Amino acid sequence: MNLTAPSPRRGPRPATTGREIPHDQLDQFSPPQIRAALIETAQALPGVFTGPSQVSEPSSLALRLHRPTGPWEAFLHPSRDEFGHIHRVGFLHLTLPRPLIAPLVTAGWAEPHPISLRPEWPDTIVMLYAPRDEDELALVSAALRLSWQQAAPATAEPLSTVKD
Repeated sequence: MNLTAPSPRRGPRPATTGREIPHDQLDQFSPPQIRAALIETAQALPGVFTGPSQVSEPSSLALRLHRPTGPWEAFLHPSRDEFGHIHRVGFLHLTLPRPLIAPLVTAGWAEPHPISLRPEWPDTIVMLYAPRDEDELALVSAALRLSWQQAAPATAEPLSTVKD
């Protein structure tokens, strides 16, 4: 799957709570089986463990690494091992490689996280919208694997061999 030129996401941009740092999409969410498949994808990545987020709502499922080796911009701060988390509705806060952010935003899959406007936070943090079906799950899972690869380059496969 080519995330540098993704297909446009169907429908309008999700509505959020209107808070500075949204934690839920009010109108679009992952059905339980899609969210479960997304979590399964994350837990299958080498070196990843999950649990309550240390940088977000405790009900958010953190995606953390036993041996984080990526650069500063690969993590949700102030954590140095949490590279993303999945909210109850399937909405993700995630770090992504910079070349992928603009194409995903333009195609309607994500938006920059408001906190990334602050100079002390990485500009690689995005809000990736909840996958609503199997096709959307494939794109979100590909983005998740690239986020993991950025955070754990020593254990990650080369970018060109990451499977969709």
